Amino acid sequence: MASKHIRADMNYAYPTAEIAVMGPQGAVEILYRKELEASSDPQKFKEEKVEEFRRKFANPYIAAQRGYIDEVIEPQHTRSKLIRALEMTANKRDTNPPRKHGNIPL
Repeated sequence: MASKHIRADMNYAYPTAEIAVMGPQGAVEILYRKELEASSDPQKFKEEKVEEFRRKFANPYIAAQRGYIDEVIEPQHTRSKLIRALEMTANKRDTNPPRKHGNIPL
């Protein structure tokens, strides 16, 4: 549920995970709306685009390659990976730089 972008320490994903801002169905309906309407077989076109979206974007291996997650793990390795990650961060102390300005009421 976290990501490297919000400073999560460890990110794992299962091989079946879909890592995307939006699900493939919704994304295809928005991105290819005009093409779907113009298609002679909208259902087939939609299925092809959903599969393409999953393969290109919602794939955990692509996310791992880009550094968004640390590792793609098999479900049976979850416990050992989580224990190792928690042990690694047990004594972690993280500090943010001091704020330059307060949050003024708007």
